[in-house]
Parts: sequence; C-alpha cells; structure tokens
Amino acid sequence: MKKTVTLLFLLFLGFAGRSQETKLWTEADRKYLLDNLIRSRDELIRETKDLTKEQWSFKESPDRWSINQVVEHIATWELLMTHDVSRMLSNGPQLEMAVKANADSTYFAFIMEEKQHITTEYTKPFTYTVPMGLNDLKNNMAWLLKMRNESISYVTSATEDLRVYFMRGGGSNIHQRYITIFGHMDRHLRQIRKVKQHPNYPKKK
Repeated sequence: MKKTVTLLFLLFLGFAGRSQETKLWTEADRKYLLDNLIRSRDELIRETKDLTKEQWSFKESPDRWSINQVVEHIATWELLMTHDVSRMLSNGPQLEMAVKANADSTYFAFIMEEKQHITTEYTKPFTYTVPMGLNDLKNNMAWLLKMRNESISYVTSATEDLRVYFMRGGGSNIHQRYITIFGHMDRHLRQIRKVKQHPNYPKKK
C-alpha cells in the first residue's frame, strides 16, 4: 500500500511539474469528441426531419415514449450534463484527480450498453428527466440543437486540458462527460429507430 501511494504521489509531482508544457488532452481527443458530437447530432436531425405530428407523437404502447418525448428527454439530460461541464471548469484543474481517473472505456461501455437504463433510477426521488411532451418536436429540437452546437463550438476552441477538470470529489472528467453526452444521444437514436420500425408507425400521406 505504501509503495502504491508513493508511486501515485511521484506521478502527480511529475505531471504537475510539466503541466505548463504538456497536456493530457490531445488534439486526437478533440477530434474524437467533435467527430462524435457532430455525427450524433446530424443523425438525430436526419431521423426527425419532416416527421408528421402523427409520427412524432406515435407511441408503441401507452407506457412508451414518443419520438418527441425521446428528443425532450435527450435535451433535458444534455442540459444537465453541460451544466456539469460548467461546474467542472469553475472548480479549476484538479491534477490529483487526473492521476487516478478511470479509463474512457468505463464511461463509453456504460452509456453504450444494450441494457435498458431507467431514467428515474438516476434522479431519485425526482422525475425531472421523464418527458412531459408539452412542446412540439420543432421546439424540442431547437432547444437541444442550441445546446449541442454550443458544446461543439466550445470543444472546437477549448484551450483547457479537459482531462484535468472534474466535479468535486472526482468521477468523470470533461472529456469523459462529453463521451457520455454523445453516447446518450446514440442510445436514444436506437430507441427512435425502434419506434419507427413498429408495424403501426404512421405512414406519410
């Protein structure tokens, strides 16, 4: 145990000593985030383009979400996660957290798994990520795309090392939070495509 603590301390000192000249977040990381933030955004635009009200309000069953509700849910989570990014930046760099950060694959595997995620399990005792469906699809998309485009703009020009900014107490860093953001949209793109494959999904007239 003592050797492990010493090694971590030496790694931290080594990184801190060269932090002014070396970043953990690379240009390859920037490209990876941008490619996926843009790709998933464009896929959602294609999947929701020119849908009729009957199509975007269709439910596979009364207890399932419509495409419009799915988009509202994505937007709600996007708001929550970009708020986290702002908080991470305001906390300042936390080099000691970077030394013991989980691998990116931890967050990618979780958000991309086929296992169903129940949204209220992550918001207990509240239900604020359950979509109410009060807005139409056009407004929900406008709200979502505003946030996604701002994220793309930020990642494009960011000068911070996005691998050394965390919430207080640790968890994922900003780079990993953006993996969760595009991965969450990918999960629900699967859901939207499933809705469209339902035999009773309305046809365009």
